[in-house]
Amino acid sequence: MLGQLGLGPDEETVYRAMLGGRGKGPAGLAEQLGWADGRVLAALDRLAALALVRPSPDGGAGRAVDPEIGLTSLLMNQEAELLERQRQIGVSRVAVHRMLADLRATGGPHTATEVQKLTSPDRIQSRIECLAGTCVTEIAAFVTGGAQQERYLAAARPLDAAALERGVRLRYVFLDGCRNRPDVREYVTWLGERGGLARTVPRLPTPTLLYDRATALVPVDPAAADRGALVLHGTGAVAALLALFDQTWRQARPFTLPRTRGGGRDGDPPTPQERAVLDLLTEGMTDEAVARQLGVSVRTTRRITAELMQRLGARSRFEAGVLAAGRGWVKP
Repeated sequence: MLGQLGLGPDEETVYRAMLGGRGKGPAGLAEQLGWADGRVLAALDRLAALALVRPSPDGGAGRAVDPEIGLTSLLMNQEAELLERQRQIGVSRVAVHRMLADLRATGGPHTATEVQKLTSPDRIQSRIECLAGTCVTEIAAFVTGGAQQERYLAAARPLDAAALERGVRLRYVFLDGCRNRPDVREYVTWLGERGGLARTVPRLPTPTLLYDRATALVPVDPAAADRGALVLHGTGAVAALLALFDQTWRQARPFTLPRTRGGGRDGDPPTPQERAVLDLLTEGMTDEAVARQLGVSVRTTRRITAELMQRLGARSRFEAGVLAAGRGWVKP
């Protein structure tokens, strides 16, 4: 369960043994665990590198750092790394917007073969149908909200069905708030039954369609759909959009669908939403962070957590994580 903090099974076992013991040296730990001395020493070295074990003045195995201090410090380091990754995504997003702005401002024959502007809705839809119909490997999309989303989903269903039948991979990224929209939930269910994939994030850049990782379609102005769209072929902008999509996809959460309300019985496995809450809580996220990730209110997050703790018979969130891992509800 602590693997995401950098602790492997051996390190966690030794750490727990040191927390529950009274100053045993490496030999004593090896005897207690039935391990070879080298295995214990390797685990101690890793624990020291993670600052979970401090050196002992007498040269013993070391002193185990209080888990409330040591593990919390590791969580804070992970949160700092996550913030840095999010910052990098923001930098990439700015770079993409700048590049697209440059392309939109550039005219002349030297860009005609790589950038094409479509001004009418009919021409845009015709090009989407052509690109989707000839796509052979992958369709990837940022689908933002509003009426534009409704129109897109309605027009995309027959195109997606045909693409999936040909074995084309579909990856859609929606906004977290779309989890509460019946039309989007219905579409994601339909898509998943046919092998398509959907995830969500709190924020999205400009609406984007990517075909076979070679062609992109983006609006001229995301705030004014009537200004048309740009079709990009083989440009640096396509590579930048692909990098942004892949990075966003890695950070996104699977689009889990809610089960009927009322909670499950003690023996019932968790719903996808409950499993997502458990995964995020075991990663050390706060209720507020979990709520943002899942696109629900903090109150809903706390209600789900309380129900899970009751079903598991846990007295704390840490104990709930241990019990959930024991039942196979989360990855250890």
